[in-house]
Amino acid sequence: MSAAIHVSRVRTLYKLIFRVHRALPPELRILGDNYAREEFKRHKNCNPQEANIFLNEWTDYAINLAKQMKPLHQAKRKTVGKYLNPKLLDHMTDEQLVQLYELHKATSLQSDDSDQINVSNKDSTDR
Repeated sequence: MSAAIHVSRVRTLYKLIFRVHRALPPELRILGDNYAREEFKRHKNCNPQEANIFLNEWTDYAINLAKQMKPLHQAKRKTVGKYLNPKLLDHMTDEQLVQLYELHKATSLQSDDSDQINVSNKDSTDR
């Protein structure tokens, strides 16, 4: 693949991810945008084999998320994301495992914060 085609593919995918993120709830959109931005920066100078894997995985992510953001899917399931196959953890580097854990903490914190906000909003409306 020529360099110009590769750069064009990366830019198109990058823009698509941010476009799909627009349909996410605000707190998930911020988290997703920041994570995608950092990952693309981190892989800017990777070797061609890693770049191919990286682009394929992010393409799958964008396709899956776009399907989940369709109104019909949202009306039926009201869920976003999918479970990670535990067998994949065996193939991850220590750095990837730490990053996955940090992402888990960030999403758990977001969830806890929104629950607290909902509870405090409910308390104030009950009065």
